[in-house]
Amino acid sequence: MKALWMVLGAFFFATMAVCIKVASAWFNTSEILFWRGLIGVLMISVLAQYQGVSLASRYPGMHLRRSLAGVISLWAWFFAIAYLPVATAMTLNYMSGIWLAAFVIGSGLLAWKPEHGPQFLRQQGPLALAVLTGFGGVVLILQPSMATDQSLGAILGLISGVSAAWAYVQVGAMTKLGEPETRIVLYFGLGSTVAGLIGMAIEGVSAWQWQQAAWLLPIGLFATLGQLCMTYAYGSGAALVVACLQYFGIIFGAIFSLILFGDAIPTAGWVGMGLILVSGVAATVLRARPASGAPAEKT
Repeated sequence: MKALWMVLGAFFFATMAVCIKVASAWFNTSEILFWRGLIGVLMISVLAQYQGVSLASRYPGMHLRRSLAGVISLWAWFFAIAYLPVATAMTLNYMSGIWLAAFVIGSGLLAWKPEHGPQFLRQQGPLALAVLTGFGGVVLILQPSMATDQSLGAILGLISGVSAAWAYVQVGAMTKLGEPETRIVLYFGLGSTVAGLIGMAIEGVSAWQWQQAAWLLPIGLFATLGQLCMTYAYGSGAALVVACLQYFGIIFGAIFSLILFGDAIPTAGWVGMGLILVSGVAATVLRARPASGAPAEKT
């Protein structure tokens, strides 16, 4: 079943997070962002040439907006990974599906009229409940973090989820216009590379030792493999199943946190992750219904 490629993609993304966690001991966030983007660009360029996909686009403005949202999400997420347990950082980033549901509810409220009240409650009530459940999970996860020096990482973890949701909206719009996924990913990689260079000019460049720099290669490698697996999974046509399977990333992140880093996750944290996972899947299913007004989109 091609949709199961999403599980492998989620594993690659979680493995990338592990490499970022290790590399952040020697490299700043902008450096990691730069190398993740550059390695991805090189790999996707080869794939685009193999597929015969032209790099020219009629929608440069849309690519710019998508890249801006994506870069903000990645930078915030990479920073969060450096200062939070991998499981927590992964979970906060996967809040993007819940934020998308919140966007759907917000757009519905903007178009709301008093006579639409009962119908709106029937259509959006369950979705709103899923969103509130997800936010409750966030409170449980961040309760210990916000009382320590991890507070900045926690805030940026939340920002990464919001920005990722906005990036997915942009990707969905471009996909409907016929933009190839390979081109979208390539331009995003270019945006990450440029943003990383600008950040390095501000933050500086760390001293290189090849044993440490070797951790930068798998970051770009696993990120690109994850994107390719995800793209292949969505090509199965079972978009709803694939969108739900992406939440395996939270499970893999929790396993890695426990086994590789010995992170002590309190009971409230486990409950919070469970609430976000369940509410994320529920929000994905509810958004896929015609009545919800928006498809489940993920890139």
